[in-house]
Parts: sequence; structure tokens; C-alpha cells
Amino acid sequence: MKYRSLWDFVKVLSAEGELIRTQEIVSPCLEIPEITDRESKRFGGGKALLFERVEGSPFPVLTNAFGSEKRVALALGAESPAALGDRLRELLEQPPPQTLGEKVTLLKKTVGLGRYFPRLLKTSRAPCQAVILTGGQVDLTKLPVLTCWPQDAGPFITLPVVFTKSLRTGRRNAGMYRMQVFDRNTTGMHWHIHKDGAHHFREYLQAGKRMEVAVAIGADPAITYAATAPLPPGIDEMILAGFICREPVRMVRGITVDIEVPADAEIIIEGYVDPAERRREGPFGDHTGYYSLPDDYPVLHVTAVTHRRNALYSATVVGRPPMEDCYLAQVTERLFLPLVRTVLPEIRDYWMPWEGVFHNLTIVAVEKEYPGQIRKVSHGLWGSGQMSFCKTIVAVDGGTPLRDGKALLAKILDTIDLASDIFFTEGVLDVLDHSAPNPLFGGKMGVDATARTAGEPPRGPQTAPVALPGAGELLTKLKTQDESFLACHILCADTAHPLVLLTVGKNENKGGSFFADLLAKQNLIPPACIAVLFDADMDLGDDSALLWRACNNVDPRRDIAIRDNRAVIDATRKGAADGHRRPWPEDAVMSREVKARVTKRSRELGISRNA
Repeated sequence: MKYRSLWDFVKVLSAEGELIRTQEIVSPCLEIPEITDRESKRFGGGKALLFERVEGSPFPVLTNAFGSEKRVALALGAESPAALGDRLRELLEQPPPQTLGEKVTLLKKTVGLGRYFPRLLKTSRAPCQAVILTGGQVDLTKLPVLTCWPQDAGPFITLPVVFTKSLRTGRRNAGMYRMQVFDRNTTGMHWHIHKDGAHHFREYLQAGKRMEVAVAIGADPAITYAATAPLPPGIDEMILAGFICREPVRMVRGITVDIEVPADAEIIIEGYVDPAERRREGPFGDHTGYYSLPDDYPVLHVTAVTHRRNALYSATVVGRPPMEDCYLAQVTERLFLPLVRTVLPEIRDYWMPWEGVFHNLTIVAVEKEYPGQIRKVSHGLWGSGQMSFCKTIVAVDGGTPLRDGKALLAKILDTIDLASDIFFTEGVLDVLDHSAPNPLFGGKMGVDATARTAGEPPRGPQTAPVALPGAGELLTKLKTQDESFLACHILCADTAHPLVLLTVGKNENKGGSFFADLLAKQNLIPPACIAVLFDADMDLGDDSALLWRACNNVDPRRDIAIRDNRAVIDATRKGAADGHRRPWPEDAVMSREVKARVTKRSRELGISRNA
């Protein structure tokens, strides 16, 4: 399905009962984000939200538009994300033609792919250029840009499709990079070092030339998704958008930049980046659920803002999952499985739990045929595109159901041998990873939970589940050694490797290694147990929060100790006592005052009162 405007998508959402309209005046500073955060965390992702009257701006705001499986399907014109993957797999797995009829069919398919290529309009005024503001008319403060979290450095454009061109090849890239609004005509450009936009920027930096940039806000949902997709370098995201829509994206040349933009977008921002200029950007409450730390980034100088008449501003709010971006990640997971299998055909399926925030944990189902294959698959993924950021890869047998988390965890714990099935390496990390000792590079872990095949040494003797004392009794025992053990909870007690979850009171003299040494060396936990350490404020009954903390706060090489058939995982905050010299970010949480204000207004706003 191709939407000629974002309002067309809003009409579909409304007709499908997937939209809440709010006509009361709301503020883009914290208020809209708090309302959106509540709605996105409702079961199934809640509803999309249309704020028709926004304080300080003439533009209405749409949020949580992608925030459910149904809305993602409506956005991308597919029955499900898996259906898109099936379409792509059909193209990739086309067998060589054997007959004349099969050759003709293949030729038609190949020629038909051309209809997905973007089309440049020969028009003097595209819909996105109905209103043109240049020079002194530009005022970004008129846009309803959201300030999402209390410690954010300011308002951030959170759903921009950023268009750049390679200085060397002229090829276009469309990426999604947050943009902090500094003033009426400048923003930050948060190009992550590994992304194509940053690669283009380095080309201009080396040449000492200004770099033109164009930004689309409120494009066709397929275009917005395509900007987030991890395509190989040099592949035009607008072709992917055309593939999803089954028709070409209509493009038009910018007013003040030589860059083509989606003709049907709601708002276009044009400008340039001076490679010699940097400005402090951030902090920003990011999709990891933590504030990403401030740093110096390039600056976009805005030369024009164009928009449709009655334009609609599209935004997202990111933070601790589940949130809207989780559903976009599901699309990527399903759509790109066929591409992953072209390189690693033994992969049957994979799953990236939301709590792993896209790059910290991947469970892979592998059809294993020979010794060492799991290490081959793991290193293959660590060498592939954005999968290279993944910190932990767990491999299971090909037919294993992946999405029943509790059953899957029990199966893994019943299978692995702590001495032989866990392996460590180092590699590149996402720029938002805060747990590694150094930025952008740190530890990685692979776990082989597949059945042994011929030629592989057997696992150690499988024993019956250990006889664990109750959580209270175990905590009492631990406290006799050190009062800094605060709480205890046991998970998967009937598996071969029970999980002992502990909260501890760390201080400048007691880092993670202090507690790990106590547990492992003093035999304070039974053999085969896996102890996981959390900070004192952790709720040991919140499974999702526990996984989120463990995925985000652990550098595998530093924070996992395996000794004498016991393992200790330190999922606490790190500091000087742990030898961690980098700043540790704060959780992105809303202020009590804003929560109370939204709760008080919940009835008139037509939203849930749940905080």
C-alpha cells in the first residue's frame, strides 16, 4: 500500500480502531512523551496517538504509529513482517530456470524489479513544497519537536529520514539519526561512526567541502522504515521502500540543495554541514533506556524548510523497552532473515528479544552438521553488517521454538556445559553501548546450546538438578559472609544450571569482582549454579527488567567469571571499584511532577491512567 500523505495513513488507523485523537492542548516538552510512553507500554503496544492541538506550534503530532504488530502491517501494506520476508525470500531463492517458460517468468520478474526504483518528478511544486520558507523565514522552533526525557539537552527530532550523497560515488543514503534542535536554524547531526551518513561525512571532511543534507519528516511509512533498515552500503533505501509499497517512491529535487527528497513527505528540512564545525550534543534518553552521554557532533545549518499545507509532524519516543521502535525492529528481524541465510544458510531462524535493545542479544536456531559450526556461525554474524554490534549470540538446535522465553531459557540451562560451551572474543560495539571499558569496542560471548554432533567432544557428566536451599535460607548464608548481599531470588531451580539472582550493595571498596570472588571461591553457591548480581534498587521479580539490565550492563569478558562449574555474571552499574573509567549513564525516567500532571489529565486526554 502506498500512502500519498501521512494523513492517509492516519485515516486508515482511525478506520481500524488503532488511533486515539487528543484535542486538548498538550506540550511537546515531556507531556506528549509521557503520554506516548504510557500508551506504548500497554499490552500489544496500545494505540497510535494524534495530538491535534500542540502548545507553541500550528502542527499536530502523530506518535506510536508503528507501535503494534497490526499497525506495522498497516503501515507497510503486508499481513505481517514475516510476509515481507517471504516476498524477499521468493526473489532470493528463485531456482535457475530449466525451461523456456521458466526463463520467461524469471525475465518478467527481473524486469518487474525496475518498478521499485524511485522516480524523479518533473514538477515545479511537489506536495512537500507547497509552503517554502528560506533564509530569515526559517524557524525550527515552530515545529512541535519533542523534549522526551527530563535530562535531555533540549528538543530532538526523533523520526527524521536523513538524506546524504557520497562525494565519491554520488550514491544516495537515507538513514535515521536523531537531531537536537539548537536554535531556529541549526541542529545537531548525530551520525554514529559506523553508519553510512557518517561515512559520507568523512568523505567531505577529507575534501574540506561543505556537505548538503536534506531531512524528511512524516514520509510514507515504508520510507520511514527503510531509513532504519540495515542495508548494505551503497544500496538505495528508496528501492527497499518501493519494494515494500510495490511502486516507486516519488522524489523531487530540493529547493536549496541538490538532493532528492520524497515528494509526498509532510515536512522537509534542507541545509548543509560544515566539516570543520562541532557542537556539544546530548544527553538524550535513548532506545537503550539510558541517557546517551553528551559529545561533540557535526552541525546542520538549515537553509530551507518546506512543508505540505496542513502538515503533520511525525515523532517517536524511545526508552526502556517495550516501545514503538521494538515493532520496527521486528520488521527488520523478519525481513532480513532471508538475506542472512544467503551468507549463513544453516541458520533456520533467529530472535532478538526486545530487552536486548537490538544489538545485545541474539538467539540463533542452527541446522548443525559438523564440529565447530556454531563458532563459525557466531563469527560469521559478528562479521556481518550491523550484526557485528551484537554482544551475545546463543545458538540452539534448528527446530527449537524461539519465542517462548521461559521454555527457551530452561532448555538452554539444561543443555550447556559451563566449561566447554561458552566462548569469548572482542569486537566492535554500538556507540550506545556503555558497559565496555572502552567506547565502540569490547567483549563478546557465544553460547553453544546445540546437541553435540559427531566429532565434537562430549559435554561433562549431566547430573540431576542441584539441591538448592530456598532463597531466604541462601540469603541468610550469604549474609553471614557479607551484609552487602541484600536480596535473593531463584529462577529455573529444576534445571541443570539454576539461576541465583542477587541484589548487592556495592561501594568504592566492593566492586563486582569482590562479590564474584566470594561466591565462587568460598563455595557460597552450589555447583552448576549461575549467579547474577544486580544493584540494590532492582526488583528481582521483574523478569523483563532483569533481562534488560543483564543485556545492557555486562561486558562479557570483564563481567562474567566461570570457575569450578559455577558462573557469576555482574549486571550492576560499573565504576572505579570495577576498574571502569568511563561515565556510567543514568536511566531515562520521567519526573514525578510530569507523571502526576499527566495522570491528573488522563480522563480529558482519553488515555490510560497507568504510570
